[in-house]
Amino acid sequence: MSRARTFADLATASETGSLASRNLVDNGNFAVHQRGGTITGLGDPNLDRWKTVDSGNIDELAIEITQSNDTPDGIGEGYSLKYQTKTVESAVAADEFVSLNHHIEAQNLASLCYGTSSAKFITLSFHVKSSLTGTFGFNIYQEDGGDIIGGTYTISSADTWEKKTLTFEGNTGDAIAYDNTNGFRLQWGLWIGSNYTGTSNTSWSAYANAKRFNGHTQNGLATTDESTWQIAFVQLELGEVATPFEHIDYATNLAKCQRYLQKWLADTGNDSFGAGHFWSDTTFIAEYHLQNTMRSPPALTFDGSFVCGSTGNDRTASNSGINRATKEQVQIQGNIPDNDEVGKPFFYRAASSDADAFILFNAEL
Repeated sequence: MSRARTFADLATASETGSLASRNLVDNGNFAVHQRGGTITGLGDPNLDRWKTVDSGNIDELAIEITQSNDTPDGIGEGYSLKYQTKTVESAVAADEFVSLNHHIEAQNLASLCYGTSSAKFITLSFHVKSSLTGTFGFNIYQEDGGDIIGGTYTISSADTWEKKTLTFEGNTGDAIAYDNTNGFRLQWGLWIGSNYTGTSNTSWSAYANAKRFNGHTQNGLATTDESTWQIAFVQLELGEVATPFEHIDYATNLAKCQRYLQKWLADTGNDSFGAGHFWSDTTFIAEYHLQNTMRSPPALTFDGSFVCGSTGNDRTASNSGINRATKEQVQIQGNIPDNDEVGKPFFYRAASSDADAFILFNAEL
């Protein structure tokens, strides 16, 4: 059978659903956004499983990142991730960069057979739309072995959705560990200085800064309140052909994302997070069972006001943090005003005045 016929059969099969779970990218349609809202600032997490990474030395550039319902026609339901420049940097210094990153857990890449003579080709496809035309760099960094490979794509028409496809050879030199650490970093260049653009990266080789975004020439965040860059329907799959985007149901998409991030959010004041007991006159312990098993015991971020409610008397909770955590549950410990109710139960909950309190459980790569 010819290669062309094989590719055609693969595409047909994908449309009928027999090539399920082929997309190695989580939340490739940007539908899950547990953090919510608009993201501002470099280095901030974006929608679930996506984040902006920068060199840490950019002084002026300010961007706004949103979940947009502007998507290309004919693909199906989903969202795009949209960047818009709010304050422009006066110039791109040689040692500056801003990129959009997606990290893939190592054990999810087992089918690639890297580090063997059977290492497989992979193909990346995505839709992109930008107010600025030109050539943009992309790379895949493999954590195990410290190897990198990359390529470029060109935006030909401003403010127009275009589909891009990049195919990469398998890495026969270095294997990917079968564990829960970082396997791949997918990196789309947005604002790239010359230190990162000058050395060929079209074959797997040892990482060097100059290989990171080789060939990148257009800085897509260059005009205040006008520059935009959007991406939608991202798919990374085995083989040398891009098949149609794989739509999965929202519940499955959310569950995949919750392996890395979960959010408890109060809908109204007094919403209960979990039960606990007073450990001493001034400390408490409360327990929460996570919605899905996480990649690793999570770190916690608290926002808002919380209380320990018992026998009709709310004690203000302060200094809340992890007592101990596993991938399935978390114990929270904190302080309360002095009381004489050691051992008594309570509900750890949002204060009556705070309907927007939340806790983030973070096990991101």
